[in-house]
Amino acid sequence: MTKLEYLKESPSQTAGPYVHIGCTPNFIGNMGIFKEDLGARMVNEQTNGQRITIKGRVFDGTGTPLKDAMLEIWQADSEGLFNSPSETRGDADPNFTGWGRQPVNLETGEFCFETVKPGSVPFPDGRVQAPHINFWIVARGINIGLNTRMYFPEEEEANAADPVLGRIEHRVRVPTLIAKQSGDTYTFDIYIQGENETVFFDI
Repeated sequence: MTKLEYLKESPSQTAGPYVHIGCTPNFIGNMGIFKEDLGARMVNEQTNGQRITIKGRVFDGTGTPLKDAMLEIWQADSEGLFNSPSETRGDADPNFTGWGRQPVNLETGEFCFETVKPGSVPFPDGRVQAPHINFWIVARGINIGLNTRMYFPEEEEANAADPVLGRIEHRVRVPTLIAKQSGDTYTFDIYIQGENETVFFDI
């Protein structure tokens, strides 16, 4: 196993409005740097597990969809294993990246990820976490990327026992982390501020 080296944190600065130039050049028409933007594809024909689509929008405090946001997701594979050198429980699916990056649509503000439903993973103390996907959101004016999670509505029993969801003091805000399901498509809207503000985590 390769040991990860930890570096000092870089100073924070606003992520936009030029974040797409460096992170998703093909998306804005700056072709030829990468064959495809990094993180654009998480699965291939051999990927194991249930294929799902995650879509949604990022809303500001006025309820207006952001048009310049970019999102990254990290998740376990269908067996609950991470594609990481720190994974010691087994070998993750080699046909699944476990990481994706998508900008929102410049017209609609919608993002879309094609991925697989993750398996359960252990909490540091050994308790089992409900299947979930980690989200990181950046946009113009957000100095430090926002971290949140998406949980699955059909996993009611696992969600009720999840050690992270269980630590949320204001229980009325837990639903902001639960996606809405329609078949194999999950809708997960993220609210930066306001009445429906999504729960964000300080990590």
